[in-house]
Amino acid sequence: MPTFRVLNKIAMNALDPNFAASLDQADTLAHFRNEFHFPMIEGKQTLYFTGNSLGLMPKLAEKYLEEELEDWKNWGVEGHFHARRPWMPYHEFFSESLSKLVGAKPEEVVVMGSLTNNLHLLMVSFFQPEGKRTKILCEAKAFPSDQYALASQLRYHGLDPKEHLIEVGPREGEHHIQKKDFMAAIDAHGNEIAMMMIGGVNYYTGQVMDMKHLTAYAQNKGITVGWDLAHGAGNIDIKLHDWNVDFAAWCHYKYINSGPGATAGYFVHERHHGKADIPRFEGWWGHDKETRFEMPETFKPIPTAEAWQLSNVPVMSMAPLRASLDLFDKAGVKNLREKSRKLTTYLQQVLEFVAEESGSNFEIITPLHERGAQISLLIHGYGRPLFDYLMEHGVIADWREPNVIRMAPVPLYNNFEDIRAFGEILLNYLKAQQV
Repeated sequence: MPTFRVLNKIAMNALDPNFAASLDQADTLAHFRNEFHFPMIEGKQTLYFTGNSLGLMPKLAEKYLEEELEDWKNWGVEGHFHARRPWMPYHEFFSESLSKLVGAKPEEVVVMGSLTNNLHLLMVSFFQPEGKRTKILCEAKAFPSDQYALASQLRYHGLDPKEHLIEVGPREGEHHIQKKDFMAAIDAHGNEIAMMMIGGVNYYTGQVMDMKHLTAYAQNKGITVGWDLAHGAGNIDIKLHDWNVDFAAWCHYKYINSGPGATAGYFVHERHHGKADIPRFEGWWGHDKETRFEMPETFKPIPTAEAWQLSNVPVMSMAPLRASLDLFDKAGVKNLREKSRKLTTYLQQVLEFVAEESGSNFEIITPLHERGAQISLLIHGYGRPLFDYLMEHGVIADWREPNVIRMAPVPLYNNFEDIRAFGEILLNYLKAQQV
């Protein structure tokens, strides 16, 4: 069974508080940590590593939400025009900031709905089985909601998922999906595939897919390409426009810290804009803004990605998103990504040190050079009691059956001391098991 390959053998104790402190002192983004609320357990601040599941609450979120409630109280319906941030164009306040996170033009991104809802709406337009092209290419064991969505889209078109869904998974004995296996599937079935839709970051292993290469490879075979960026947006380097991606969707409650069930986002490349004849489920908020309130009978799409909108925006749900994106703008995407790499490098060093000190056989199943903030740890020989111990001692991580712990040190609010303290707690548990 494979064990740790030492990433960067360091002479000092990786759990040395002075070493972690020196890393924190050199961190130019350290002050952003104070912009978030951390959960408390028995009066003690937790070590929070589940930003890949639900991001922490920005302190500004409460202020921004209270402002919208106050404007509702003071203005009523006139808040659509006279609120301090008028509700009518409220979704437009996000375009510039969000476009930076996913590498798009502002007119290519919109905040709306929820992730799976948006994927379905986008696939109405971009999954058009015709002739021999009736199949969908995806990753095996994607997040279940994606699998359900793809299968139901096929059934909606009268197609059997068992015959028309092509799934590419890891090879036997491996955890990651090799890029060349996606390419082989495209080569073998290219003229049968209508759409490729894959998670940009695998939720289980944390593997980052080569979106640029796979998009170009599939499109060269006439395949429409979409990406689920639930674990990518706000986490990894993304350039949707430059990569020529057809469509993408993501949630905002993970790395973008907008609260449970937060409104989601989507991307439609500008080459698809302004087409009145594209298949689409239509709603009045996607209709031409100049004539929307004339209530015309015929839908005229807005000549941007806004054409896929259905209803006017849920302002109260969107207020926390503004708070988070303000912080992203101040920190800078490039700076956050640089810190993220340092955090995961240190986390791996700590895990290697703990494994060596305790003689434990752990395995990091997240690829070294294909990862964002998440590291997934396969804990050979240990089960749920280890995870429960971590939780009891203030470590909030994520458990996935049968024996994987997912951890995501988030650069906006995690620091190096969080990681060191986690390593110390983990080592204490492992040493206690040896007594």
